[in-house]
Amino acid sequence: MEPRPRSFYILATFFALFLLFLYGPTITIAILSFQGPGGGLTFPMRGTSLHWFRDLFEQQAVGDIWGSFRRSFALGLMVMVTTVVFSVMGGLAFRKKFRGSGLLFYLIITSLVIPSILISLGVGLIFSQSGFEVHWSTSGFGAQLTWTLPFGLLIMFAVFNRFDKSYEEAARDLGASSWQTLRHVVLPIIGPSLIGVALFGFTLSYDEFARTLLTSGSYNTLPLEIFGMTTNVTTPVLYALGTLTTVFSLLMIGLFLCLALLSARRKARAGSDAGKGMV
Repeated sequence: MEPRPRSFYILATFFALFLLFLYGPTITIAILSFQGPGGGLTFPMRGTSLHWFRDLFEQQAVGDIWGSFRRSFALGLMVMVTTVVFSVMGGLAFRKKFRGSGLLFYLIITSLVIPSILISLGVGLIFSQSGFEVHWSTSGFGAQLTWTLPFGLLIMFAVFNRFDKSYEEAARDLGASSWQTLRHVVLPIIGPSLIGVALFGFTLSYDEFARTLLTSGSYNTLPLEIFGMTTNVTTPVLYALGTLTTVFSLLMIGLFLCLALLSARRKARAGSDAGKGMV
């Protein structure tokens, strides 16, 4: 076995430091969330217990933790479904050139480079000046779509750019209508990509702060509630909340990955069955 060059160890050290920088804060918060009943917000640890996790499920003097969690979860589902539907529609529309398609594309992508706080301010002003209520389910929903839709559309553009149109042509030759071709051919093929778009939509919405700051109205989402608690809560219950939120996010990612894996296996099984049928 040949000895590794010095550059390998330099790059490995740099990568290890990067991982430490990336996950160190999360690991630190997770450790401090297991402080004993007399523990504080910093090291050293004063015992270990689940006291602060139990405290989360009791009535809090400050904040509405579970109400904000329900709002964030509902908003995430709303944004996820809308992002998937409009991303597929946009991807299908941009498969053929039409007048103004280039301009429309750049207008969609522009929302990614505009500072999020300005998007939040603009959407909030539009709703308030138009006489509509500034609420997490209306203005907050719209503001978050300016963040998730461009990502979903970019994914769909990449998917349809390498999509083999011969599958659709074969379906039409066999007498399938446009809707049948979309439902039974196109959507099953791009299914794993749709799960990826859904994951993007939900996770980006669930932890979005800046675009929700001035558009949520009187009811906070979970990121806003956590931010508000940082100025009032002086116990590790805040760390326990952060740990549970992280675990929930990881579980959602795991769920979507399992769905993508099942979709890929189902497609592979369908392909093998079709091959056997032809034999």
